[in-house]
Amino acid sequence: MSGNCCVVPSDCRNTPVGASPLFSFRVLFRVLWQSQTIDLMAFAADRVRGVAERVAASSGLEIVNVELRGGGKARMLRIVIDKPAGVTHEDCVNVSREVSTILDVEDAVSGGSYLLEVSSPGLDRELFRPADYERFTGSLLKLTTRQPVNGNRHFEGRLESFRNGRLTLELSKPPKKGKPVESAEAKLEIELANVEKSNLVPEI
Repeated sequence: MSGNCCVVPSDCRNTPVGASPLFSFRVLFRVLWQSQTIDLMAFAADRVRGVAERVAASSGLEIVNVELRGGGKARMLRIVIDKPAGVTHEDCVNVSREVSTILDVEDAVSGGSYLLEVSSPGLDRELFRPADYERFTGSLLKLTTRQPVNGNRHFEGRLESFRNGRLTLELSKPPKKGKPVESAEAKLEIELANVEKSNLVPEI
């Protein structure tokens, strides 16, 4: 559940943006660059994160994730921002414009055109870093592991704690497959390195 989104495709960075949605905001800008032959995906993502973090810091925002994916003319640069009071439509617009201007000046993303997307994480925010798990201790999570744990890879439960690179889940319901658990409230320890994907489960 990522919430409603506002999507504005454009061939220019100064296109006006429409009305503000409720939960998650998304602003798209198309940025044109001279074509280059080398693939700088990973390197570019690191450079973009540095630029985005500088911009975010000046506005009291947090960079949740930076991802550059796709290839050729279908590349997308996605920046996810957040702040304690919640991200506004204006936050997304301002970060988009400031970051795209700096990326242009620094030529941080080479290799042709791409689509820049700045969005809030939504109610089902994805967790990436140890700091995310520390911050959201006590929250309900849905996660997938890289390697099976007790015969399962998909779990849902409340994050009881996160210490020394290990998270403890209080399972909200028994796994559908694999080995049965002793009770619906069984606890499970999972290494963070074994987590493939983890999202908050909205509690409304």
